[in-house]
Amino acid sequence: MEAMEGGGLVANETKPTNKAKQTSIGRKKFNMDPKKGIEYLIEHNLLAPTPEDVAQFLYKGEGLNKTAIGDYLGERHDFNERVLRAFVELHDFTDLILVQALRQFLWSFRLPGEAQKIDRMMECFAQRYCQLNPNIFTNTDTCYVLSFAIIMLNTSLHNPSVKDKPSVEQFISMNRGINNGGDLPRELLVSLYESIKTEPFKIPEDDGNDLMHTFFNPDKEGWLWKQGGRYKSWKRRWFILNDNCLYYFEYTTDKEPRGIIPLENIQVREVQDRHKPHCFELYAAGSEFIKACKTDSEGKVVEGKHTVYRMSAATDEEKDEWIKCVRQSISHNPFYDMLAARKKKAQKTNVYSKS
Repeated sequence: MEAMEGGGLVANETKPTNKAKQTSIGRKKFNMDPKKGIEYLIEHNLLAPTPEDVAQFLYKGEGLNKTAIGDYLGERHDFNERVLRAFVELHDFTDLILVQALRQFLWSFRLPGEAQKIDRMMECFAQRYCQLNPNIFTNTDTCYVLSFAIIMLNTSLHNPSVKDKPSVEQFISMNRGINNGGDLPRELLVSLYESIKTEPFKIPEDDGNDLMHTFFNPDKEGWLWKQGGRYKSWKRRWFILNDNCLYYFEYTTDKEPRGIIPLENIQVREVQDRHKPHCFELYAAGSEFIKACKTDSEGKVVEGKHTVYRMSAATDEEKDEWIKCVRQSISHNPFYDMLAARKKKAQKTNVYSKS
């Protein structure tokens, strides 16, 4: 009998151990493939198959990769969208100014890169913020647009590749008319600007499980011939593609780049050139000049005046590889068009409310 009791005790003791082991396996699976990880945890009765239970698991985030959390929450499936809503409802933004709420929200996962995913997540955030703080904005569109303005301000103020830092007056001007056709209080916009200027957003840094981010390794590097802007001469430059920017150097040993081309609203295409083989070029999508900077002969940083950047690779294969890598890195998402449409809607709402 005692042996049976002893055996039973041993069996009972192994259950928590098995559960902990299965939970650990489930977390690892989630970090590699979020959908499969959740399926594994549900199959092993470690998670209930409800949006609320899955949301709670993601919100606690123990041992979970924040990039994987963001990818899962952004998926356009009915269950994922219900999980997203439940996840956002776990955040309490009551009496927080918008920038504080954004800090809390954007620390709980890593925002994915796809425009449609970002749109759904920020829409849920705006609805939740306005629900808990009903007297701040006239509608959720205003909150949505201003949230993106804050995120972009953070990038502009703290990204070293952005040389032209926006002033508080530019930030205020950028957000004119977004509150149901009217302006937001100046003191609110000034306080948001100062908060971001003083303390940039903390972006979640994932651990070694993160296979997606190669911060220390460039996406692509190598020698290319680059055509000049004003004078159409060709010069050999060492190019490094990393973090949505294309850098070029005179020598591989140089510590400072000769030029920086942020890949915002940029497109790439294959071209034919009479003087060089295997050519491709970067060009601006919908604007005259590409926003870039370079170092002049005196060492001063000046704004680039290129409408296109034309490069020549050593082989056809190299050219195709560069085009492929640049396309993968290009940061114009339909996101900008989507945001413009939402801003237009926020500015025009007042017309209908008066009629």
